Amino acid sequence: MDLNYILRTKKFRAKKSLGQNFLVDSSVINFISEFATSDDEVLEIGPGLGFVTEQLVERAKKVVALEIDKDAIAVLEKNLSSKDNFYLFEKDILKTDIDELPFENKKIKVIANIPYYITSPILVHLLGEIDEMQHKNRSRISEIVLMVQLEVAKRIVADETSENKEYGQLSILSQMFSEPKIIKIVPKDCFMPSPKVDSALVHFKINDNPKVEITRLLKRTVKAIFMARRKNIKNSLLNAGFVEIERAIDSVNIEKTQRGEKLSIFDIQKLALALEENN
Repeated sequence: MDLNYILRTKKFRAKKSLGQNFLVDSSVINFISEFATSDDEVLEIGPGLGFVTEQLVERAKKVVALEIDKDAIAVLEKNLSSKDNFYLFEKDILKTDIDELPFENKKIKVIANIPYYITSPILVHLLGEIDEMQHKNRSRISEIVLMVQLEVAKRIVADETSENKEYGQLSILSQMFSEPKIIKIVPKDCFMPSPKVDSALVHFKINDNPKVEITRLLKRTVKAIFMARRKNIKNSLLNAGFVEIERAIDSVNIEKTQRGEKLSIFDIQKLALALEENN
């Protein structure tokens, strides 16, 4: 914990409605900032009071920060306006096209300590939907470093071998277009105000191509399989309105009684492709 960060945070009234929990642990702040190098252009989502930002501007070629809290913006402008490689915009990332921002590099890095309740929408906005072969924002990103709830981080990196019920649509989306990895567990007392749960930093290395071929029914198949976890694959697909289900399942050598959480992303893609013949 860093006394300077704690004192600065105490002078600011955090807004619960915006999910504000400010990171005040200097070791974690330094750890995050080390992902930026002198050649990098960085998009920081939700800089808050600018503790990470202050480190990023010393390391990166350019830092573009998006913040929606006017009070936090005032603090950022006061402390960082003298930095000629810092650009601050009052923008909502969910309504922002990366091409609209003043980046010069073809690829950028994204660093975000975001309100946890919008983790999934932000990932979709940055990576695209499961069935989007081309996505404007994703095409501009090389890496993402994202602070999320620990339980969400486990869902992001889970696969069909995971013991708990963590593997699902968020896992498929994240792993379809990137290689996500939990790189640091961040205890709740590293924040002010302290959240109720521990957090984790997840690093996403963006792939040049999707992990599997995107087919017409891939997204619908993924949704059907994971919407009803207690049902087997056959019943899940039946409830989702698919037809000729048994023939499709048999053609890819999957047990009808198996549950979706035991199918790899490759199995799901094969099943989606088989279903296309009759749906």
